[in-house]
Amino acid sequence: TMGNIMFDGKRIDGLDAADIVKAGIVQIMEGRQIFEELTVEENLRTGLYNQSVVDKGFSLDKIYDYFPPLKNRKNLVAGYCSGGEQQMMVIGRALLTQPRLLLLDEPSLGLAPLVAKEVFAIIKRLNLEQGVDCLLVEQNAQLALSVSTYGYVMENGLIVLEGTSDELKAHENIQEFYLGGADSEQNRSYRDVKYYSRKKRWFS
Repeated sequence: TMGNIMFDGKRIDGLDAADIVKAGIVQIMEGRQIFEELTVEENLRTGLYNQSVVDKGFSLDKIYDYFPPLKNRKNLVAGYCSGGEQQMMVIGRALLTQPRLLLLDEPSLGLAPLVAKEVFAIIKRLNLEQGVDCLLVEQNAQLALSVSTYGYVMENGLIVLEGTSDELKAHENIQEFYLGGADSEQNRSYRDVKYYSRKKRWFS
């Protein structure tokens, strides 16, 4: 509700969504927003509208290399794809806009654990191999910390802790609240633990 949002030294809050995409920021929204009546490849091609040079950066062939299931389903109506395939589809569509920053909102939502791990492994590969920066919002702390390098813990809209992923994984309160690392014989209710930690300024 206040302040500025800066990207690459320029203020972007208030810009039209299309201009933000052209600046290199692409959001992958929660819930896998696809065009259900289009085919998989038609969904992917909607990400190409922003490309001025189609032979640079991400191409359809490169997307199929990262997401092999999509190549086998490219002529299938997207609404009939599995949740995992649809998640791969929206990530692939976003990559075809040639992003500098991907904003991923709950990419594990509604996915089976093994499928979620597969999707997150691909996200990590994209960061390491293609240099795509990612800002990930995710409630599955174990999964998020396994692929990230730096993290923030938010509670009621406020950042209450930040640090490298290794630092967060080793933090006593993170282990107790999010990673299930506390001694089961000493576990209290979540409400009691949160209240007790709040009185201690939570992450002092």
